[in-house]
Amino acid sequence: MNMIFEKKLTIPKEVKEMYPLDKSSQMAVADGREQIKKIFSSEDERIVLIIGPCSADRDDSVLDYVSRLCPIQEKVKDKILIIPRVYTNKPRTTGDGYKGMLHQPDPSSKPDVFKGIVASRELHMRAVKETGFCCADEMLYPENHRYLDDILGYVAVGARSVEDQQHRLTASGLEIPVGMKNPTSGDISVMLNSITAAQHKHTFIYRGWEVHSQGNPFSHAIMRGYVEKGGLAQPNYHYENLIDLSKAYNAANLSNPAVIIDTNHSNSRKNPFEQPRIAKEVLEYRKYNEDIKHLIKGFMIESYIEDGCQKIGEGIYGKSITDACLGWEKTERLIYEIADLL
Repeated sequence: MNMIFEKKLTIPKEVKEMYPLDKSSQMAVADGREQIKKIFSSEDERIVLIIGPCSADRDDSVLDYVSRLCPIQEKVKDKILIIPRVYTNKPRTTGDGYKGMLHQPDPSSKPDVFKGIVASRELHMRAVKETGFCCADEMLYPENHRYLDDILGYVAVGARSVEDQQHRLTASGLEIPVGMKNPTSGDISVMLNSITAAQHKHTFIYRGWEVHSQGNPFSHAIMRGYVEKGGLAQPNYHYENLIDLSKAYNAANLSNPAVIIDTNHSNSRKNPFEQPRIAKEVLEYRKYNEDIKHLIKGFMIESYIEDGCQKIGEGIYGKSITDACLGWEKTERLIYEIADLL
């Protein structure tokens, strides 16, 4: 086999015993999860904002960013529930480039996956302990979810993973909302098939066990734009796109129809400064159609302390080393503008 086996990783149960959640953090996670679920089940009319850096590259600036959201959450709590993005693993289209804290807790050093597992868990633990926020991460590797399954409030399955059976079946066994992104081709039937699979019960192999999932009624859509055959990014957040999605949801007879609009990626053609316009435009659609108003549960926004992005090694505090992000001043203004429009 053309692989070098470095070391056997410590199982999730043992990592949790080494780095346990304290009682107050457990209570914060339980409360956060309940609030998030109620929004996706339409018991709560607020929207969610899944907001934060493209990738969690370093503890200090990520925790600084999350802590800045605390006073804002208090001011908008009647209209918005903030879910900070603490994304510790990063999918790469070609496999090259920084793959996130899970692979490289220090982006300038060589990969060390066990250190990355510990660093990811500690970062999420500190976020909930220091701020009370129940955070989001991407489920890039389904088997690794168990290292964080007692901390997270929300999980996203990316555009390149949404067709994978292991992601779909693992999502069916989670107790928290799981967002399924449309694939890079833009085919929403693929996304809806993934949601259907995640909402149903299954028997499958997971971490060497035969397991039985109970189905996840909170699995839902994330519209992130797509790439056409010529390679040009195209949006799919427009009114007509959401009408089509609503009709497709009705035809599929799925539980808790819901969509999160990803305002970056192909929807913005990776221009983070388009995100405020997109979010405000989508909020206008809710005025014209009750089905769309019911369907839209919130936004996914890439935001950090500094505008834009940088190369690894430049060392600018709070500036993304992956996709370009919206800076803090623009982010704060956008959150208040969204609240005013609700």
